[in-house]
Amino acid sequence: MAELTTVARPYAKAAFQFAEEKGQLAEWSLMLSFTAAVVDDSAVKEILDNPKLTTEQQLNTLTTICADQLDESGKNFIALLASNKRLSALSAISELFEQLKAEKEQSVDVKIISAFEVTSDQTASLATALKTRLGQDVNIESEVDQSLIGGLIIRAGDIVIDGSVRGKLAKLAETMSA
Repeated sequence: MAELTTVARPYAKAAFQFAEEKGQLAEWSLMLSFTAAVVDDSAVKEILDNPKLTTEQQLNTLTTICADQLDESGKNFIALLASNKRLSALSAISELFEQLKAEKEQSVDVKIISAFEVTSDQTASLATALKTRLGQDVNIESEVDQSLIGGLIIRAGDIVIDGSVRGKLAKLAETMSA
């Protein structure tokens, strides 16, 4: 994964700089995420990994599938990736682009995984606390995972706060076995 991120970083930065200059961050975000999802699809991946296809054929396949979602500059970017045999890095490029976009907008995506459904009041309270702690606006996405037993896990970028019962039991077991 580290190698893929290393490969993807210059492309993500270039795409971000271009989109920022053109005032098209949202449009590029959609183009990259859609195209990355298409490339990650198993049927499309099988086509793109076919060694019998030329780079041009791979590019034509992808641009045909994504035609409605790509503007001319998006097609040029995909063509550049195809010519450099970097289509497999599209997911990482999209992720890095989103990170750059979030830094620019001074916001962070936060994922809350809880054992039970989180109410809107609890979400608002968590958003306020996280905004204060992180110094950025937060976009919260919540998910229920009953295997946590109780509590929740908060993921914001590379910060992970594990307040789940499962996590506490794992720490206790680790401490007792040491």
